[in-house]
Amino acid sequence: MAKILITSGPTRQYLDPIRYLTNASSGRMGAALAQAALEAGYEVAIVTGPVEVEYPKDAIVKQVVSTEQMKDVALELFGDCEGAIGAAAPCDYQPFSILTEKMSKEDFIRGEDSNGELLLRLRETPDVMAALGAVKREASDPRGGQWLVAFALETSDSHVKALQKLHRKRCDLIVVNGPNSINGSTSAAEILDPTGNLVAYACGSKLDVARRLIAETLKLS
Repeated sequence: MAKILITSGPTRQYLDPIRYLTNASSGRMGAALAQAALEAGYEVAIVTGPVEVEYPKDAIVKQVVSTEQMKDVALELFGDCEGAIGAAAPCDYQPFSILTEKMSKEDFIRGEDSNGELLLRLRETPDVMAALGAVKREASDPRGGQWLVAFALETSDSHVKALQKLHRKRCDLIVVNGPNSINGSTSAAEILDPTGNLVAYACGSKLDVARRLIAETLKLS
């Protein structure tokens, strides 16, 4: 039975022991994809950030917190998988260092001219799907080829930006959706191939969308 990898949920990049950067990803799409993949006969491994959603009991679930951890665990699992779907929304930036003590207002307000401002210096986190794309096996590999499907949540120029991501990450398909999909029970998504062609359009519950996407991944095998 073929195995696929699914990344799911948000990640957290801590500023101090209390505060962190994150986003509103709920993990619902990852859970729906896992359910749809199991229904289609796949074995499923999930690498998930902190979420409250419950994943299917038949899936292997690996819990992580940071984007770096998600990348490392995904790379460990990917070699045994036929493909991977990047449904997670990893945090894109992290502080240069994590403070060991809670930040205090008094630590950063300096005189009457400060206006209570706090400036953060951030750097990029690793790109999880690009890391998988860098090691993805081609069809000519004796062990068999692998495929990648990424998600692109955009608010403008969605197709252009999504295709840029697809090629940069060496993906085979990319799923384009909007901010209304975050932390909701329904979703609408366009699935594009590397030439920019619309492979499929899916709308409805996240499980409905997930089933359509899994049906398209079966064609990549």
